[in-house]
Amino acid sequence: MDVYFLTFSLLFPRLTLFVSYLFFPSSYPANSVPFLADLLLGLFAPRVLILIYIYQNLGADNVWFIAHLVAMIIAYLSGGWETRRRSRRRRAS
Repeated sequence: MDVYFLTFSLLFPRLTLFVSYLFFPSSYPANSVPFLADLLLGLFAPRVLILIYIYQNLGADNVWFIAHLVAMIIAYLSGGWETRRRSRRRRAS
């Protein structure tokens, strides 16, 4: 897997998947995920798809797998807090 793909996908998973698929197909990670699952996961759960790619190509005992797993947990857990904070602010106004 390309280091640029791994680095940019930590911050921008959907955008990285899209750009890599369209403009750099030779550097797109090799995978055994069916195209429909590839498309749906890319739209609705891109971090999970990237974790699958890392697991298939580099294994689970890799630093990149752990970094992406931590980023996924932080992203999904912090989304609820932001929504609650916004709704409290709207009610206070």
